[in-house]
Amino acid sequence: MVENLKLKSWVSWAENLCKPDRVVWIDGDGLDKLRDEALEKGELIKLNQEVLPGCYLHRSALNDVARSEDKTFICTTNKEDAGPNNNWQAPDTMYARLTPLFEGSMKGRTMYVIPFCMGPVGSPFSKLGVEITDSIYVVLNMNIMTRISKDVVKMLESTDDFVKCLHATSTLSLDDRFICHFPEDNAIWSINSGYGGNALLGKKCFALRIASYQAKHEGWLAEHMLIIGIENPQGEVRYICAAFPSACGKTNLAMLIPPEVYQKKGYKVWCVGDDIAWLRIAEDGRLWAINPENGYFGVVPGTNALTNPNALKTISKDTIFTNVAHNVDDNTVWWEGLNNTPPKNGISWKGEKWDGTTSDEKGAHPNSRFTTPAKNLPILSPEVENPKGVPISAIVFGGRRAKTAPLVYQARDFNHGVFVASTMASETTAAQTGAVGVTRIDSMAMKPFCGYNMGDYFAHWLNMGEKLGDKAPKIFNVNWFRTDDNGKFLWPGYGENLRVLEWILARCEGEIPAVDSPIGFMPNPEDVNTDGLSIAKETLDALLLVDEDLWKTEAAAIRDYYKSYGDRLPKALWHELEHLEERLK
Repeated sequence: MVENLKLKSWVSWAENLCKPDRVVWIDGDGLDKLRDEALEKGELIKLNQEVLPGCYLHRSALNDVARSEDKTFICTTNKEDAGPNNNWQAPDTMYARLTPLFEGSMKGRTMYVIPFCMGPVGSPFSKLGVEITDSIYVVLNMNIMTRISKDVVKMLESTDDFVKCLHATSTLSLDDRFICHFPEDNAIWSINSGYGGNALLGKKCFALRIASYQAKHEGWLAEHMLIIGIENPQGEVRYICAAFPSACGKTNLAMLIPPEVYQKKGYKVWCVGDDIAWLRIAEDGRLWAINPENGYFGVVPGTNALTNPNALKTISKDTIFTNVAHNVDDNTVWWEGLNNTPPKNGISWKGEKWDGTTSDEKGAHPNSRFTTPAKNLPILSPEVENPKGVPISAIVFGGRRAKTAPLVYQARDFNHGVFVASTMASETTAAQTGAVGVTRIDSMAMKPFCGYNMGDYFAHWLNMGEKLGDKAPKIFNVNWFRTDDNGKFLWPGYGENLRVLEWILARCEGEIPAVDSPIGFMPNPEDVNTDGLSIAKETLDALLLVDEDLWKTEAAAIRDYYKSYGDRLPKALWHELEHLEERLK
């Protein structure tokens, strides 16, 4: 398939280790035969092709339904380089632990070799990888999520710079499940899982954990961020990156539909990416971003025609559904939150008979997923394949806070923005933890995905800000989830969030003033467009309130959090915390 000696040698080594019956190289052709093979083996179920053309259902093992954070390791020579934000093991230790597990793991199976590109083929932003796997499910999903083609194979003929991704489903043993990252070796080893984030190694493993390490050394950023373009009535498009922890509306924002009052004026929203952004400083001195992925791997429960109509349209064809309920009567799929008519003659995600009209059990797993091509999205940006990416005007961070964070505020400058992002917190929901309102700091929404010490990560952000100078994007914090004393949300959210983005972009252009507050620059209430929105002035005032007592408590929690990074935390962030504490006195 290729003449690259480094690649051929590595594949040969993996073949000798895993001992498959045969080796198949994947270049984008012949996938129909693989899909038919998966159907014959029962790894896929072909759905109603008239209703859901090109769509299939997959069920994972019952013990293999989510990212295995406790089995995920960053393996660096020095423990301090992995940081307190990661599980750490020495590379030699984990290679010695994993090698016997991979030994003979593919006997009786086929080894698939998948050369893939993260980002537009030929873009200077893009990176190459090669995943070795024994799973057809992984091959088909990687074909959706990454770029796989003969052109990618040709690119590997002229470079040794690729991430080596080794994956084997093996026995799916939970005790011997490991997802290990070796940043110093540009390698990922994953065994005993077939679940997306653990097995589709181009996703969080490469695109964030390994890429963030590469970015630190090469002078760019790999971030857990969506990228959207806002087109105004004059046809001008300005781009925003935004980062949110889980359950904070990230996918809904990425696929936002403008409110009717905005649509009539000619506003449009374009999605460049829903999950990951790679950002570099271009020749013009500005920060530009690409989406390294080629598809969407999203949580499906709660997706419906009201919450995210664009997502529902996107997954109506050429999609692989994982761990949703199967409606036997019409051979379609169902999940909680789709509608109020669950199937009576169904099969649950566990593969058991399920009557959705009477059962207390969920038909779909709470972490059930869809894998779907980006090209299906009705609002896909025409710039998504631009090798230069798109220029970023603003970076937005946000969490789920009932009382502390206001609807929106702007950081004073880039360093203050890094401080705001590094201390971004979110409150858990009962569905996530069994307890409501537990506040957790998830810096930049990257804490589970940063491939090295986050103290060094913060320093890298500050360094990027120095390089950008006055061309740096403005940084903002948003909170769609503020509540009244009865727990009712004060802000309508969903498409109405465009009103907040409009204020953000106006601030980026210097078009409107702001109010100084202890935490940053706040909107004048009259500058938040409420045309066509039924919201009382008192409610808007409550959304923009900065409770200084709550923020004093917040500052104390930030101080404790910062201490966990010891000497690795940049002094500039300590200074920002001290300035906040002074302003709150």
